[in-house]
Amino acid sequence: MPERSRKAPRSLGVDEAVGSGPGAITNDGCPVEFYALLPAFGEAEIVDAAIPRGASVLELGCGTGRILRPLAALGHSVTGVDDSPDMLALSSDLTTVCSPIQSLELNRRFDAVLLTGGLLNVDPALRQRFVAAVRRHLDNDGTAVFQYYTRELLRTFERAEPVWDDPAGFRRVIRAASWNPPCMRFEIEYQSGDSVWTHAWTSYQISDEELAGDLAAADLRFGGWLTDDRTWFVARPV
Repeated sequence: MPERSRKAPRSLGVDEAVGSGPGAITNDGCPVEFYALLPAFGEAEIVDAAIPRGASVLELGCGTGRILRPLAALGHSVTGVDDSPDMLALSSDLTTVCSPIQSLELNRRFDAVLLTGGLLNVDPALRQRFVAAVRRHLDNDGTAVFQYYTRELLRTFERAEPVWDDPAGFRRVIRAASWNPPCMRFEIEYQSGDSVWTHAWTSYQISDEELAGDLAAADLRFGGWLTDDRTWFVARPV
């Protein structure tokens, strides 16, 4: 894969999410063609171990179906929600709904609702609306499954190698990773063959107190960690 020079990051607003490169770019800056290249990284197995066999599963922010597709193969009935029609066009084999998470009203409840990929690490006011949407679509005896970025995980990007070749066949270049508590601002370049995409976004640190408060406000209670690094956990209705 050819070397490319690192460009100086341009100045962006603290919450501005932007992307560039070939193909469609979502409202939050995700390059769709790059996300279509990503394989599953074992997320479905983590979820499967936490929910009943053959559960009805709703994923909020499902993207291209990278997690839902293997969950379906494990015997679950899956539905995905995303606000990007371009992402959902790559999930035509799945049941999907195009909608923002925060305003979603399916008038249906599920055995399990997923919010993964760092979607908890958005602006706190939006995060609370996301968690409320999880509860709104969760059966009273259901399980909510969350994945988020801990402060420790966010800070690792400051120390990470700026160029990293993934076994999946793409290269990641960290153009910028700046910590301004409670936020980490990222600008990442992805390379695959002759294609180059960029994505810049902000992730918010979540304290234990904030997490507990947001769950309680949505009538959810913490139900335990799913992984040793404490980035995956479950919550259940109060």
